[in-house]
Amino acid sequence: MKTENLITLLATGAVPVDRHVVARRFGWALIAGGIGSTLLMALVFGVRRDIATVAATPVFWLKVALPFFIAVGALLAAARLARPAGKPGIAWIAAAWPVAAVWAGALALLSLASPDARLALVLGQTWRVCPLNIALLSVPSFIAVMWALRGLAPTRLRAAGFAGGLLASATATLAYCLHCPEMGVPFWAVWYVLGMAIPAVIGAWLGPRLLRW
Repeated sequence: MKTENLITLLATGAVPVDRHVVARRFGWALIAGGIGSTLLMALVFGVRRDIATVAATPVFWLKVALPFFIAVGALLAAARLARPAGKPGIAWIAAAWPVAAVWAGALALLSLASPDARLALVLGQTWRVCPLNIALLSVPSFIAVMWALRGLAPTRLRAAGFAGGLLASATATLAYCLHCPEMGVPFWAVWYVLGMAIPAVIGAWLGPRLLRW
């Protein structure tokens, strides 16, 4: 076969690449995963009864800000890694700075607290179940985000799986904030971060299996 004929054959039926496919797939994944995680939270744990009261306080929105900004950074990383040879660049910094900020705030508050009160500030009332609750609520979002990544073309599979898992867990933590009674920064700095890390690590572990194409 002549070169010209081969090129013509390969080009037959070729269509322009949809530039919005990444945004569209992640958009649907976030909508489906967010709804799924919120419904699971409401069914399994329930929305806290005083949500209207606590939602009027600044500290509640500080709690929400932690997973929200982590989700933004994770979304940027996942969207870049969804492309062949994609590199996250500063997206990891965007995902890491909220963690650094909450750790700094926690250390400042613990330094001001009396020594006998510090452990209680870190443990709160639900430290035994908080990370596992977040991991459980991450399941719908994890499935949706991995669906979005699998339909694209990631080549850094572990990094893409980590970013996808982090995005899923941060989305689930936003839903968990509607139930969780903990309002202490030291608690979030340890147990929220640990809860979000579990699906991220699972995503990195399963990435080569789930995202291979």
